[in-house]
This record gives sequence, C-alpha cells and structure tokens, in this order.
Amino acid sequence: MQRHLRRVLALLAAGGLLGGVVISAPTALAGDASTYVVLYRSVAVPADVAQTVSRAGGTLVASYGQIGVAIARSSSATFKSALAADSRIAAVAATDRTAIRLRDLNQDGAAAGAEANTPVSDTDPLSSYQWDMVQIHTPEAHAITGGSASVVVGDIDTGLDYTHPDLAANVSDADSANCLSGAPVQGKVAAADDNGHGTHTAGTIAAGANGIGIVGVAPNVKIAGIKAGNSDGFFFPEAVICAFMWAGTRHVDVTNNSYFADPWLFNCKNDPDQRAIFSAEQRAIKFAESSGTVVVAAAGNQSDDLAHPTQDSTSPDDTTPVVRDVTNACAVIPVEVPGVVGVSGDGVLKLKSFFSSYGSGAVQVVAPSGDSILQPVNDTGHGRVLSTYPSYRPCTRKIVDQGATYCWLQGTSMASPHVAGVAALIRSVFPGLSPGAVTARLTSTADPMACPSDMSIYAPFPAVENNAPQVCTGGKGYNSFYGHGLVNAESAIK
Repeated sequence: MQRHLRRVLALLAAGGLLGGVVISAPTALAGDASTYVVLYRSVAVPADVAQTVSRAGGTLVASYGQIGVAIARSSSATFKSALAADSRIAAVAATDRTAIRLRDLNQDGAAAGAEANTPVSDTDPLSSYQWDMVQIHTPEAHAITGGSASVVVGDIDTGLDYTHPDLAANVSDADSANCLSGAPVQGKVAAADDNGHGTHTAGTIAAGANGIGIVGVAPNVKIAGIKAGNSDGFFFPEAVICAFMWAGTRHVDVTNNSYFADPWLFNCKNDPDQRAIFSAEQRAIKFAESSGTVVVAAAGNQSDDLAHPTQDSTSPDDTTPVVRDVTNACAVIPVEVPGVVGVSGDGVLKLKSFFSSYGSGAVQVVAPSGDSILQPVNDTGHGRVLSTYPSYRPCTRKIVDQGATYCWLQGTSMASPHVAGVAALIRSVFPGLSPGAVTARLTSTADPMACPSDMSIYAPFPAVENNAPQVCTGGKGYNSFYGHGLVNAESAIK
C-alpha cells in the first residue's frame, strides 16, 4: 500500500538512498461517464432506486440495502443535482478524483492444512530470509498450529496471483471477487492480480508450508483475493465499499487492508462530497465488523502523526494535488475507523520504520514493515520483507525458487498482513471469538515497546505533508509509535 511518498522517494533518490520508482498515470474512466456514491439518509435503499437513478440520467451499478448505499454511473452533467433533490438521499458524490494510489518503497505442492489446527515447520527454502517471522514468533506459534482451513482471510488489495505455487492450494475461489466496478464479480480468476501488491500481502498471510519459498503467518488458512485496487494501485470508493460488503456478506473471518481509501489523503467531514464517501465507506466497514469480520489496516508511509494532522498537499492523488489545512476533523480510512486494528511498521532492530506513520488512537500494534535505511540487513533484501510475487510483474529485488517468484518490499503494507495472519491464527484456535475479542487478544499479548531512546535518528525523515518532526508520545504500555507493542503470534494463541 501506500500513499503519497513522492517527497520521501524524491528525497531519498536524490541522496542515492533509493532507486527510481515508476509511477503510472491513473486509469481513466470509460467514456465520459463518472461513478457516484449515493448515500441514503436511512440505512436502507428504496425499492425504486433503479428507476430513481435512471430518471436522473444514470445507471444503477450496485445497491447495498444493508447500509443505505447505492453505486451509480452517469455521463449527465445534471445527474448529481437531480438525485440530490430526492429528500431520501443524504448526499451524492462522484468518485473520480477520489482515489489513493499504493505507495510501496519498492527497491531495489502440498495441500493447505486440514480442518484441524495442524502444526507446521518453518523450513521452506527461503525461510532463513524471514527475519520478520522470527521477530513476531511465528515459528513458535507454528509448533502449535499453522491455522485452520475453515478460517478465511480476505485480502482487500489488487487481487492475487492464484496460480502462484506458494499460494494456489490456499486460495478460496468462492470467497474471492473483483470489486472494481462497485459490484462484485465472484471468483479467483476475476480477482487476478495485475499489480503485484496483493500477491505480496497475501503471501505474508498465507504462503504454504509446502517446501516452496517462504512460510506465511497462517499457512493452513484460506486466502481470498478481494480486488479493490486497479493495476495502477488506485482504490476508488465504490470498490472499497463493495469489498467490505462482500467480506461481511461472506462472513470472512479477517480482512487485511494495506491501502488508504479516502477521497483525499485526509478525508474531511466539512466537505459534503468527502463526508458522503467517508460515511458510505464507514458504513460498509461497520457492516463487515458486525458480520464478524476482524478488520486490520496499515498506518501508512507518511512519517506522519495521524492524531495531529495539519496539512495535506498530495491529494487528490489521481489528478492535480492542492495544498490544504487539515485538522482532527479529517480522518484516513480504513485505519481511523473505530474497531479497525491499526498497524504501524518496524524494522529488524525493532525500531519504528523511518517511513511509518503513527498516532495515539490510530495505532493498536506494530509489526514488521522493513526499513532499508535505518535498519538494513546484509542480504539482497537489505532490510525489506520477502513475500510472494507474480512472475509476470516487475520487481527490483527478487528471488526465484522452484519456478516461484518472491519480491522484497518495504512499507506498512507489509506490516498489516502480519497482524491479519495472527488474527487468523487466533480465529483458528478460538473460533468463537468476536472481532472485539480478537482485537483484545492481539493487543493484550503484544510485546510492549517503549519509545526510542534516541529520536534523533528520525530527524532526516520528517512528516511528508507538513515537514513536522516525528514525535513519540506515551509509555511502554502504550505509545504513539508502537501502540500496545509488537504483535506476538505465539502469545496470541496460548
């Protein structure tokens, strides 16, 4: 995932610290039509929604009656105003100009487990590179269980490579879907990854213990690709709403969310369009949570304090950015939605990664995200996280094992799936736990971490948006950098 690293990347590239990052132009909407989120005042959609949309000059794409949201498309200049005249509708918002693109710091078999919680071994050919798994004690957890195949993790991302030898046996075809249009198209083929990001996060969660490549946090569970990000790494609101509705309807156990899905980097409620999309997305997330889904999300790569935002200068990300002041009335989705498990990132030395955002209230735990600058490792990955990757997508730093491709990446996108995997192990061992109880177990069993004793190491990496210095507040039990501490897979399932 990750958002808005133009300044960080430019700074590091200029200093010779990172190679170039290719940023593609956003995919244009077909023709002149735009997509709209229609937010109803009540948490229901009227039976005549299709006719209402049609009379206004549009076409209904999807209707989510459980949350009072509809998705529509129209090329009419009067579509929004015509719909807004309906007293039942709270707001209508166009979703173009509202995407957040992925920003990763990219530099440089055996069957899935049985229904029972079967132990597994972390002895796959590339396991020795997985410092991240050692850090959160997954080998010790795997001596207890590799997870249950009855548990499904929905990876809301750019899809996944369902043919990857280290993932194929664990992919749930029935629970996978393509949500790019705003309406789900079921199946793993529909959810194929044309970016690479989703395959990487999926491998951290559920790469098999099968003698190939790496071992994921929960190698016996099922993984579902829920495609909400397009090939350029943009997550438009209609896709995000669809993804959470799909996860909730399918009663997916856990979702990983390594992206931001807001009209702007910070979604401000004093703007009618932003408020409408914020409300629609929040309703969808809450629907998933109320359906039993644990929602885990990355904190982002802005080096920013999410609890004290002051400026947003890189949004809207898919058109021309504008500089604007922001306050705590502005929030990021999904990480700042109540009930979501927010995850910051650390490196091999257990220090917050130089790029990781943070914030009291926004972050519950920390997990490995890699850090090639402050915490390098003397291997090809240089402190990054190794995971599965499509053979057909470019990767600056990769390994091929037995025909399967793996890539080293860094970013809080890499941290979040570690926590989603631990949540899946918890759900495997304690299947009756509610999302709140799973979250409580994640936080109460995390290894507490105090703020760094030497904060000067972060001085070269101020917040991307406002150039503010990074500041860690709080004690060892809870602080703005690490939340309740480093997630611990072994402790979480005992």
